[in-house]
Amino acid sequence: MKAILVNENKDLVWTDVADPEIKGSEVLLKIHAAALNRADLLQRQGKYPSPEDCPEWMGLEVAGVVEAVGCDVTKWKVGDCACALLGGGGYAEYVAADQDMLMPIPNGLSMVEAAALPEAYATSYLNLFIEGHLEAGQTAFIPAGASGLASVAIPMAKALGARVITSVLSDEIAEKIKPLGADLIINSTTECVEEILKTEEECGRAVNVSMDCLSGETLGKSLPYMARGGYWIVISTLAGIETTVQLRPLLTKGLHLVGSMLRNRTPKFKAYILSELVKNVWPKIEDGSIKPSIYKVLPITEAEAAHAILERGENIGKVVLRVCDN
Repeated sequence: MKAILVNENKDLVWTDVADPEIKGSEVLLKIHAAALNRADLLQRQGKYPSPEDCPEWMGLEVAGVVEAVGCDVTKWKVGDCACALLGGGGYAEYVAADQDMLMPIPNGLSMVEAAALPEAYATSYLNLFIEGHLEAGQTAFIPAGASGLASVAIPMAKALGARVITSVLSDEIAEKIKPLGADLIINSTTECVEEILKTEEECGRAVNVSMDCLSGETLGKSLPYMARGGYWIVISTLAGIETTVQLRPLLTKGLHLVGSMLRNRTPKFKAYILSELVKNVWPKIEDGSIKPSIYKVLPITEAEAAHAILERGENIGKVVLRVCDN
């Protein structure tokens, strides 16, 4: 089969690799589409390698058709359509995945749309509802509203009853992300995020949960204005790896500052997250309350151009690689 490898010049090359071999509890998935994540860019740079038991090439979420099943597989059969959460290996024609890492494709979705679900939706659900304990009627702060992850997290939080605040870098971007449904969009270039969150607290709308991919200085400045018992979940540090935290409000309000990564969770816990998605989120997708946001679809042979879109930060929604059409 073929897969996208990174050569010595860090270029992406569509080249021949060994076919995957499935174990007893695994299925062989013929990949129709693979979605991009920022983790792919880090992996390409050598900063985020695949786990030891995964292929070396990138790709955390895919959709396709089951071509073969291991002797211990009970949940899937040949011909089933599924989307899958992977530790790596999605930029390819085929992948071996444990049966518990597959989910049925929600009714009405294409392979391209389904490929954009597993990683982004699992990350959003994990950090908003499991780590963050977000409940209907509470407020979530999801910075970087134009990111592929926010294009998932904002509609998910809204569909499950939360109020959502997000931030972007310009009024133009704010206008573009309005369809995501955020209740308040902060232009962080012209407005002070922490001052707005302070005002929100004074008006009785303090943030209960933040799913923060930016971090940096704004984290420490904003933390004091969270609701009592609030959860600030750090999932990345795109805006900086250092901040100053005032310990007094952390203590008196009983705040929680939590670091969270999906990739290092146990297979058993990942399987639990996926089961929760199918139970609680898939019905919202099928009734139209949540709609996958696809920015652009490119053939797998144009993975270089797809990566460039993420590197420039131009996408609002997911970028997806099409591997095959049938």
